[in-house]
Amino acid sequence: MGAYFTLFIGAVLINNFVLTKFLGLCIFFGVSKNLNASVGMGFAVTSVITLSTILAWLLYTQVLVPLHLEFLRTISFVILIASFVQLLEIVIKKESPTLYNMWGIYLMLIATNCIVLSVPVISVTNNYNFVENIVFAVGAGLGFALALILMASCREKLDYADVPEPLKGTPIAFVVAGMLSLAFLGFSGMI
Repeated sequence: MGAYFTLFIGAVLINNFVLTKFLGLCIFFGVSKNLNASVGMGFAVTSVITLSTILAWLLYTQVLVPLHLEFLRTISFVILIASFVQLLEIVIKKESPTLYNMWGIYLMLIATNCIVLSVPVISVTNNYNFVENIVFAVGAGLGFALALILMASCREKLDYADVPEPLKGTPIAFVVAGMLSLAFLGFSGMI
């Protein structure tokens, strides 16, 4: 049980994909202007990462490895993830048009988000078993959601702050992201 906890905490805090590996910055900066959109997007990305990582692990271990087709890993993962995100878009468009309009183009960017692809690749590269695979994927997704929510909270507060004119907007967002990244650097070496 301790190994699973270590893997989870490592994915959420110590090796946070956004703040320590700098992956997924397009959605990170694009959606983090609004806290409500950030919470929704964080959990959408978490669910996509988790489910696509499970499906990719099953595809890799049950199909590609037995057939000695490991070299097709990346292309098969990309097709799998793109199909899954397309399905998610259809469901969200039908069930919650408000959420669909709020996310806009960023919903389709989940399909090309490097975090969504890197988590399954890292999972199979590290030879995680099925449970480790799920723990790692959930941790990586929640780490992304945590970074997105923290950034959105800071950016909403900055709307009321006295920010110098040259730093308003994206420049101050980069400064805040750098400070959050430095804060998460303090977690390195914990485990």
